[in-house]
Amino acid sequence: MSEHVDPLVHGGDVLTVDETGTLVRNGAVAVREGEIVALGQTEELGRACAAAETVDAAGCLVVPGLVNAHTHLAMTLLRGRADDVTLQGFLERVLRWETELLSPKNVAAAVRGAIAESLRAGVTSALDMYWFHEAAERVAREAGRRLHTGPSFMDVPDPADGRAYEERLEWARRDLADRSRRPGTRPVLFAHSACTLNPDQVIEIAALAREFGALLHIHAAENATEVATVEVRYGKRPVELLDSLGILGPDLLLAHAVDLTGPEITALARTGTSVAHCPVSNMKLGCGIAPVPRLPSAGVTVGLGTDGAVSSNSLDVLGAVRQAAMVHKAAGDPTAVGAEQAVSMATIEGARALGLGDHLGSLEPGKRADLIVLDLGGPHLRPRHDPWSTLAYAAHSADVRDTVVEGRVLMRDRVLTTLDEAAVLADLESLS
Repeated sequence: MSEHVDPLVHGGDVLTVDETGTLVRNGAVAVREGEIVALGQTEELGRACAAAETVDAAGCLVVPGLVNAHTHLAMTLLRGRADDVTLQGFLERVLRWETELLSPKNVAAAVRGAIAESLRAGVTSALDMYWFHEAAERVAREAGRRLHTGPSFMDVPDPADGRAYEERLEWARRDLADRSRRPGTRPVLFAHSACTLNPDQVIEIAALAREFGALLHIHAAENATEVATVEVRYGKRPVELLDSLGILGPDLLLAHAVDLTGPEITALARTGTSVAHCPVSNMKLGCGIAPVPRLPSAGVTVGLGTDGAVSSNSLDVLGAVRQAAMVHKAAGDPTAVGAEQAVSMATIEGARALGLGDHLGSLEPGKRADLIVLDLGGPHLRPRHDPWSTLAYAAHSADVRDTVVEGRVLMRDRVLTTLDEAAVLADLESLS
């Protein structure tokens, strides 16, 4: 008797990104209630499963959904308004504009556009640090998109709702207490940086995160100016400061980590702290190049992020894969970051950086059914000698044909199924 599943993705080459990098030719992925229940040959699973819905992936490559390990989705509002400036100049401009522009309605419209862009690019999961996170979560639920977000902190009155720090801390406690736990998600708190929060505040936010088992996400060592500013104020570099405060650990994810010393890398490895590498944003803002080739060998988990669309101008994680694989070779070592490592940073390593590696990031029975189907029919993808190389160096986000999140097909044949794209674009245009 056939097992009933919904959906069955079949006929393509399935790159699982599991521990051994298994590639299943003419493979199939069977899904039930948002979970991968079987993976194998199309002929075998086709006989064993009666699917309520099918996705024919013949001639395509099936891979895990991409994980954006650091972004600010609603910054699509500001795309193109802060180009060709330093990080510090960028922050000054953005904070001023946020005070003028932000509201639940505007954030919802911007996040809706960001989700449409992301789904088209095969990005199924994002760690989103921004104001009015409730509006972002509501939009994500409506669209079926996986979003990891929560309260954010800076040592300024909240530009979104005017809450002072102490009031915001109590509000964040209530927010975390009200959260339900679902497979493939976890609570998150965001501390902007050691430049915009003092050490006592960072300690309080970290303690709150630990109380609720939340991931703590913070910008750190993004450029030399930030490092120097923190060192002048507190006598320690950002990562040194976080280590001295007892903040480093397996539930901390650092955004950027560009300006690191050898002892700081050792501290990250010793404590199990992860890093979100954002190569496009780092290059565009002149921040430098993070020492990514040294991190995994030291034992540091590295995910991949786009940052916001105002600093990178794109939420294209596949584009970030290419940049991550290329930029580190520029120093003269073509093996510095290989194709497999770059793709893994956007999938399983990104999931591990979020503390969700048991649920997301690879195609294996028991994991959540987040996957994408890439159309390999384009001339830029022929011939195809190696799937890792195809993904890292040849594929584009426009090659993504289907996007599936939690077993639900959110884009089929390049048509979004849960968003009215014309309405989304009209809303964005009205805000520009």
